[in-house]
Amino acid sequence: MATETFFSKPALTPERAEFYARLGQRSTAPLWEVLGKLVSPEPQPETRSILWRYAELRPLLMEAGRLLTAEEAERRVLVLENPGLAGRSQATGSLYAGLQLILPGEVARCHRHVASALRFIIEGHGAYTTVEGERTEMSPGDFILTPSWTYHDHGNPGDEPVVWLDGLDVPMVNLFDTSFAGHPPAAEAPRPVEAGASHARYGANMLPVDYVPSSSSSPLFVYPYARSREVLDRMSRTGPVHRCHGVKTRFANPVTGGYPLPTIAAFMQLLPAGFSGERYRATDATVYAVLEGRGTTAIGETRYEWGPRDIFVVPSWTPVAHQATAESVLFSMSDRAAQQALGLWREQAPLRSA
Repeated sequence: MATETFFSKPALTPERAEFYARLGQRSTAPLWEVLGKLVSPEPQPETRSILWRYAELRPLLMEAGRLLTAEEAERRVLVLENPGLAGRSQATGSLYAGLQLILPGEVARCHRHVASALRFIIEGHGAYTTVEGERTEMSPGDFILTPSWTYHDHGNPGDEPVVWLDGLDVPMVNLFDTSFAGHPPAAEAPRPVEAGASHARYGANMLPVDYVPSSSSSPLFVYPYARSREVLDRMSRTGPVHRCHGVKTRFANPVTGGYPLPTIAAFMQLLPAGFSGERYRATDATVYAVLEGRGTTAIGETRYEWGPRDIFVVPSWTPVAHQATAESVLFSMSDRAAQQALGLWREQAPLRSA
């Protein structure tokens, strides 16, 4: 992508070059030399569009399962590294993403970190995540949270491998130099909580009368796919289909109505068979995971064909248009929650053809 500048750059003369060299010796620099890069007329993302085909990644993930134990790796994950951000363990400028594997009989030990995390289950049944002592079973399409500084572990007492997409706000946390992490001392290990307790207390449009939020994250840890799919089906039958998004929903914090995590937004959308969406763009670079169906997505000038379990990235402010050859369901995550909280987010829909 060509970089446009809004501010002109003064001509470089020998005298100015000598002056700039002396500035550098004092750890200073002339703003007028870099202003066009710092303040651009439109976003200039380093993030590139990319599609990871699950059929190509799964054998590598299973090979990692053969080469390293869960104990050795702490978390056995293949980082989905954007080619525009090579070496930085980032899927977008603000989000980390990876595919995590847990094999039958394994346990990924309990830890916590400041970074907020989400899990979107890709493959397999029988595994679980425990958050602050509450165990949640995993099924494909489930959306699970591990909010900032909550103890969590994973286990697989089942008989098949389980894989999920991890999404974390690690780049944002590290931008502010606020990363902390640790394992629980024995005296601090979370006590077991009855499964389903969080849904019973917060998931039925009712709250305990004396409830006072202690966090900006959702008190619900799991959003089961069976419920999400039912909502999408009902909306597709009873309401209009958006000309860019099909039938799109956002996951919500049942207490505040905001996003489930303060930094990460998550969405689920249904594209009817034959859907041909109009172009759209927004400032939140987005990671998509295909749950059902087949189709293509045009990202800028590039078209990507996708199928179940494939994952792709749309960079910030890049035109995107989805087409579905069969009824399809897409999960997506982005930093829209953080952008909207800071008053930065913009969108344009639909985009007029050039």
